[in-house]
Amino acid sequence: MALFFDGGWFDARLAAVHLTRADLARALGLDESEIAEVWKDQRELSARDVALMAALLNVSPEDVAKHAGVSTPVPRDDGFSGIAARLERVERLLQDIKSLLMRRHE
Repeated sequence: MALFFDGGWFDARLAAVHLTRADLARALGLDESEIAEVWKDQRELSARDVALMAALLNVSPEDVAKHAGVSTPVPRDDGFSGIAARLERVERLLQDIKSLLMRRHE
């Protein structure tokens, strides 16, 4: 369980980005009673939840974790950014291979 959930901070961040708790619940795949449990420190957030909340609230995952409670996991930054970099390298390699094949057939 989170040791301290700063509901006021989250409500202010939601208001700043024109979202509601219900919007956040839908984005996390929760119903409104489950998001209410988060606000009451009765439901732990996963690293995925933290990352998604950070993106929706336009803050860092560290900020979300800090305001959600010290036991909330912070997602590692090697997820999507690592995948994007690998995909870019694969696409460049495929383009190089295609160029080589085209030259062989000229």
